[in-house]
Amino acid sequence: MEETVSELMIVATGVQKVYAAGGLRVRALRGVDLGVRRGEMVAIMGPSGCGKTTLLNVLSGLDDLSDGDVYVEGESIRGMSDRRRTRFRAERMGFIFQSYNLIPVLSAIENIELPLLVAGKKPKKARQWAQDAIEMVGLADQARKRPAEMSGGQQQRITVARSLVNNPAIVWADEPTGALDSETSKGIMDLLVRMNESQQQTFVLVTHDPAVAARAHRTIRMRDGRITSDETNGKGE
Repeated sequence: MEETVSELMIVATGVQKVYAAGGLRVRALRGVDLGVRRGEMVAIMGPSGCGKTTLLNVLSGLDDLSDGDVYVEGESIRGMSDRRRTRFRAERMGFIFQSYNLIPVLSAIENIELPLLVAGKKPKKARQWAQDAIEMVGLADQARKRPAEMSGGQQQRITVARSLVNNPAIVWADEPTGALDSETSKGIMDLLVRMNESQQQTFVLVTHDPAVAARAHRTIRMRDGRITSDETNGKGE
């Protein structure tokens, strides 16, 4: 990519991640260089153990990197203090996981507003934003239900609403459709693509599903901790 760090939403330069396990050192990422434009949806694919999720965690600041650097909105993730990084994630990022990670004892609307309350938003404002988010994913009628009372697809829509409630600049998704059947998976991707197009948010998705990757603007393939290909998918239609 020819853009500078300031023109890209995400820039990774020479990123390495080494895990020490006992006397062993496992190189999970081996010098990854990557740039993601603002408003772009990028899919990361590759076999199990190739470093996809590790890359997602390092790019988002959930995990420390061993070497290299990551810039998000022009700011070095590595250069941030732990407190600054946590706040940056809360304010500028959203996360979607395969396992939903919803709190069973909370209702759908309470799960959605929780990140806002943790970030210090006033309850009245948090509830209004959560209401807007649950309407955005088409589940306003499920607001009072707990996760166990909803289908897998509905739970994942609540997860999507929670990830978008703070209007993040970037949404990170690790196998967002991995636990869903093909029809429900398509519905979730329809929703993510619509959010990407209407809000111009940047999405980075880890997926095993070629049908999911095909909806993105680009598909990045990894093997053994390295990027082996980076291809444009047209307009992500």
